[in-house]
Amino acid sequence: MTRREFVRRLVRRIRREAEILDRDVAIMHVCGSHERTIVEHGLRSLLPENVRLVCGPGCPVCVTTAGELAAAVKAAEDGMVVCAFGDVYRVPTPVGSLSSCDGDVRVVQSVRKAEEIAESEDRDVLYLAVGFETTAPTTAAVLLDDPPSNFYVLSAHRLIPPVMEWLLESGECRLDAFICPGHVSTIIGTEPYESVARELPCVVAGFEPEDVLIAVLACLKMLRRRRVGVANEYLRVVEDSGNQVAKELIERAFEPEDRPWRGFPTIPESALRLREDLADHDAMEIGIHPDYTLGHDESCICDKILRGLAEPRNCPLFGTKCTPTDPVGPCMVSEEGPCFIEYRFGGG
Repeated sequence: MTRREFVRRLVRRIRREAEILDRDVAIMHVCGSHERTIVEHGLRSLLPENVRLVCGPGCPVCVTTAGELAAAVKAAEDGMVVCAFGDVYRVPTPVGSLSSCDGDVRVVQSVRKAEEIAESEDRDVLYLAVGFETTAPTTAAVLLDDPPSNFYVLSAHRLIPPVMEWLLESGECRLDAFICPGHVSTIIGTEPYESVARELPCVVAGFEPEDVLIAVLACLKMLRRRRVGVANEYLRVVEDSGNQVAKELIERAFEPEDRPWRGFPTIPESALRLREDLADHDAMEIGIHPDYTLGHDESCICDKILRGLAEPRNCPLFGTKCTPTDPVGPCMVSEEGPCFIEYRFGGG
């Protein structure tokens, strides 16, 4: 069987399951890489009208608050060397962006590079740690490996299962199932999804178009059979127990805390802060405190897009006043942002 024939067979089976269900179904994914696969390969156009794939808060840059970014901007303007991933470099805040600030800001591809910069600098170096469970272990590994005394971390790491719980409990966006992120699941396994999976189907998926379609089919089958739970459709990579080494690194370096996300209220135990024994490298301990009340451009609807209440093309700024070269919100900056993905792969 060719790949095209396999996809056609999957689509036929999805349509058959959807016809049997005979009701509208909303399946949310929480992964920027899944959104790219969906848009780049036109998967939404292959699905029956009663099955909707909803993009959720799967972009780590997009859910980082303006207050956290503004704190890094201020640190640079106060004389620190600030290191950050390229995806956050141009994200606007009410006080400007890291790209426009009057300070020493360096784009790095890893926390190890930020550590190397600290080793070569007499000044204090701040690493803005952005990412979900996928990148948290690398930050933890550096923190636990006796970094230089002038190396500090502002942790903006966030956790996926708590936001899934919030989305389900809020009832703001009607959801019937979740497609769980493959990269995150390689770290945490499937057990952390079980609290959500007691209410609706959760399917762990990979990133090929076939992976996403298989996950959609699995969700529909579970809904038709009125089953809940976690199904792991990414067995070639994800183990149910996750990556024990990575999980131990996170546990040793961080502890969960309540924190707001961009577009969301404070979500219990949804972020990672440095443990007390690593306080010497905690940016919070030297007075770098994000202002979580800091707002954003009210004309931008990134908050609604991240909560599954709107799509990029619902935004009046999309493609006109907000483009990848002149972004208004983070969803148009990050390569995992739904607006950037729609602009690049969805016809501009």
